[in-house]
Amino acid sequence: SGKRVSRYGAVRVAMTFRGLINWTVVVLTCQHKDSVYAFQRELELRQQRRVLPPGALLLTVSDPQERLGSGGATLNALLVAAEHLSARAGYTVVTADVLDDAHILILHTGRDFPWDGCSRAFCWMPRRAAEQSIEGPVCCLDMLLDCLSSKVCVGSPPGVWVCSTDMILSLPTTPSERCRGKASLESGLCPCLVICLLLLIMESISLIQRWGGVRDIIYRGSEERIRSAELPDGKVPLVSGPVFFSRSVSERLLQTHVTPPLDGCTYLGMDSGAPPLQISLFLDILKCLCLEMTETEFVNGERAGCSSPLGPQGAAVKSARSILWKTLRGVPFSSVYIPDGRYDYLTMSGREHVVRLTEAGTEKQVLSHIQDMQSVSEGSRVINTVLEGDVHVAAGAVVQHCHLQGPIQIQPGCLLSGLDLCSSAYIQHMPLTSDLILQGHRVQLGELKLTVFTVFGSYDSLEAHSDDAAGSFLNQTWSQFYSRTGIKPEELWAADGGCCRTLLEARLFPVFMSKRGAVGLEGVSFLLGGSGSAEAWRAAWRLSLREVLSLTDQQAELHWREELFFSAGRRRAEDTLKGHTDHNLLPSIRAAVLGGQQGELLQTLDSVASGSSSDLGIAARSLACIADVLGCLAGEGRGGLRSGPAANPSWASAFKLLEQGKLGPGVQELAKQRVLWLDRPDLLVRAARHYEGAGQILLRKAVMSSHEFVFIGQSEMPPMGEWQEVECPARLDLSGGWSDTPPIAFEHGGVVVNVAVKVDGKRPIGARVRRIPNPHLVLVSTSGPPDCSVTTETVCELLADLEDYCQPHAPGALLKAVCVCSDVVCVSSPHSLEQQLLQRWGGGLEVHSWSLLPHGSGLGTSSILAGAVLAGVYRCTGRSYDTSSLIHAVLHLEQTLTTGGGWQDQVGGLVGGVKLARSHATLPLRVDVEQLSLSQDFLSALEQRLLLVYTGKTRLARNLLQDVVRNWYSRLPSIVQNANQLVSNAEDCARACIEGSLSGLGVCMDRYWQQKKAMAPGCEPAAVRSMMNALQPLTLGQSLAGAGGGGFLFILTRLPQQEENVRQILNSTQGLGDFTVHTVKLDMEGITVLKQSTQHAQ
Repeated sequence: SGKRVSRYGAVRVAMTFRGLINWTVVVLTCQHKDSVYAFQRELELRQQRRVLPPGALLLTVSDPQERLGSGGATLNALLVAAEHLSARAGYTVVTADVLDDAHILILHTGRDFPWDGCSRAFCWMPRRAAEQSIEGPVCCLDMLLDCLSSKVCVGSPPGVWVCSTDMILSLPTTPSERCRGKASLESGLCPCLVICLLLLIMESISLIQRWGGVRDIIYRGSEERIRSAELPDGKVPLVSGPVFFSRSVSERLLQTHVTPPLDGCTYLGMDSGAPPLQISLFLDILKCLCLEMTETEFVNGERAGCSSPLGPQGAAVKSARSILWKTLRGVPFSSVYIPDGRYDYLTMSGREHVVRLTEAGTEKQVLSHIQDMQSVSEGSRVINTVLEGDVHVAAGAVVQHCHLQGPIQIQPGCLLSGLDLCSSAYIQHMPLTSDLILQGHRVQLGELKLTVFTVFGSYDSLEAHSDDAAGSFLNQTWSQFYSRTGIKPEELWAADGGCCRTLLEARLFPVFMSKRGAVGLEGVSFLLGGSGSAEAWRAAWRLSLREVLSLTDQQAELHWREELFFSAGRRRAEDTLKGHTDHNLLPSIRAAVLGGQQGELLQTLDSVASGSSSDLGIAARSLACIADVLGCLAGEGRGGLRSGPAANPSWASAFKLLEQGKLGPGVQELAKQRVLWLDRPDLLVRAARHYEGAGQILLRKAVMSSHEFVFIGQSEMPPMGEWQEVECPARLDLSGGWSDTPPIAFEHGGVVVNVAVKVDGKRPIGARVRRIPNPHLVLVSTSGPPDCSVTTETVCELLADLEDYCQPHAPGALLKAVCVCSDVVCVSSPHSLEQQLLQRWGGGLEVHSWSLLPHGSGLGTSSILAGAVLAGVYRCTGRSYDTSSLIHAVLHLEQTLTTGGGWQDQVGGLVGGVKLARSHATLPLRVDVEQLSLSQDFLSALEQRLLLVYTGKTRLARNLLQDVVRNWYSRLPSIVQNANQLVSNAEDCARACIEGSLSGLGVCMDRYWQQKKAMAPGCEPAAVRSMMNALQPLTLGQSLAGAGGGGFLFILTRLPQQEENVRQILNSTQGLGDFTVHTVKLDMEGITVLKQSTQHAQ
């Protein structure tokens, strides 16, 4: 199914580029031609994740020749960028005009990195990106891009930034005023300028700076020479990497691509037959700008780190330097000091890299799935890895890009990387000691693709000569290794190897045997002293680490990492759902869709849903996640709104199975239907709506578990024709609303404080019920204030008249649902309605209900009314109940009616006074209510200060509810945080009431209103906002009642008896429309049974 929707696979979410500079072009250079495709895809993924600006031109450029040097690679990258911009602008030749407004970033990946086959740039770090909308790794490249785009390059004029990716650059969040030179950069006043970023650390490349400009660049200088650059605090300014060339200087550099011998640095020169030339960025291009440099010294000088003017290419080197001197000399060369910055160059030291990984970040695991987290020690790091079973990771150890199955013990200081599941059987029997680095490399030898395994000691020096004291292998001297294995030096290096007898060049690692084929971990096991023999080792074709790195198939390596990333993501999603955790799955879902992995993810979600019959809350959330996948496939803003109808006949069979409790078959039928809805964005959105509808079925069934807390007894049935009449107050929710809404109520737990109130001195909600001789149901409902009320009468004489009881907009739906849920009748019975009524009750029922409140009041009308009608029906039919049973019966009824909603409304109107109610994070859903014992003085003061204002706006709670439930299922961090705050604010509100603090109550009310707006954005109409602003000076606190969006505003005034003042202020406020002010009386009784009366039965 994933393939069918690939056209719509571009994930579109409401994201903005995280940086502060909008790059025109980003160029990534690499030394291997085979890396171009893989690295280009990595750049494009980052653009889709908004790590790079959406409009930037992304280019991956391989060096046209080996050993081109950083300067040559820069000149070639600048040419390619200018060529592409020229073509975009419609030019037929390369022109420097395209540089006028361009912000160009050139990043060099540099040489191979022994501890990561995908270069230092794509070395994963154990960090999580902040506010990540699409889940993905944080590599050294990402950290560098963030640093450059949000700190270093901010405010720079058009020009070219050049930087290496072989280091990690960390700068203060806000560079201090001590960053000398930055002002001139940001001002853009100097049209011809070169600036180099410096950190104050002692290192190999230092720079002597005086405020007039850069005097010299020191590379591998003597101690005396380095001390000449020492600052008063004893530190030396270190070249940290980023270099800026202004637009004018960039044009001068661009001109060199047609100037021999510098054209030999570019691909155009190579295609034209120019000989290759190695040029250094710092020691050639920038060196000629230094104030202390003379032309003779620059052109003819022998300098470490760059081509020699005395070597075979001496004439070309001198000529190139002369051209650079004439082209660039005189350009101001300045630097920016950042004393508090950190520069971490990724050296060849294995030990340094292990320490770097274990000290970075704070989390033990990043983008991994660990079956037994207790086996992973503090101080270790597990990165993009799947660990199954008993895999112990000791402190100081790192496991990255692996899929391992225990039992395995990973010792302190070890680094395991690139090992697949098949490796586990070998690793379990290998003599792994501390401080070892074991890696699997995906290489390509011609048409042969295989995995080569290498092992080193983390303290080994890869570039030390084997005869040096620093020379070692597996943290042992070479002589100890020779003695233990019988291997001889000439078997590792060619006899004429001479100075190349380093660990990097040693052909230690078996790759292939003529009769057995590829060699696996057994070759490494022998080197460690495990199974295997020297004869088998000698019989194998072997490679050195340098050869392995040069043959690495970086596309296959990145693909392996991506497979692990998605596999771990699916496993984490399954754990999240089954464990009821508050992990936000949307970034992972978007990443899966972006990577074309939606098919596998959908299968995982189907499996979790179908296997969760014992916990329908899990199944419901799983279906909601499937809806999110479909929504992501459609793309943000494409295909229509997520909220909408979900009753297409094509999905009816699946819905029916779910309603029947057949979860597994129902989920399978949903998946079968889903396949037919994947071809267009509009179909995907409609399919998402139906998955949300399916989830609502399961959510309703989960909430219906509350029925087990309904205890209905038997009592004497009243006489025929005797009315059983009940009245109920309305409720004001003082704090905690939304936390009572399923699934929040049973997945997070809810706490609500509300108060029962009379409006204008009356209980506005009521019902009366009596038995009548005729065996039918007479259902009469009246709603609205007396001067504009609407009455609807429905007579049910057949069971078919009751079939729409679960359709909330059907005539008399609430009263029909009460008759069904209270077991007055059974709609699935083989007996007729007449037979059931006569047999059980001796006749029919006449049910009247009323509400004096306008529709959408926000005062809990429908739930309280349901409780009132249920109470009347129970009494009329000779059954007893308690208030707790009524509360849970209403919860069950509203699920039957498919209106959803929480439990706080019926609590507010059925239980008198001010109360604290809560539900716990578990199923079955149970509500516990505590009436707060408050002083009479506080209650009196509260009553005198509470007022209601009808805003004249009708509330649309259903749409709000759909959005809130969807966001909760996604576990958006803001929603989870808000749910926590709703609960804590409700506890604070109860405490303020108990302490008699009106001001404390007002603070909680104001805070509650902010929490409501965070939970359901858009619930504050502009007229209501104006109303609240106008009343603010008079109030201690205020909030719209219920979910917001309209209905009643309730206010707590600073002074008592403020009805007239409130009316005057609102009358003088423009744009409010029709509003009315109402008084409030506290109702301490709750649901009340009135004195029975008997009238003639119809």
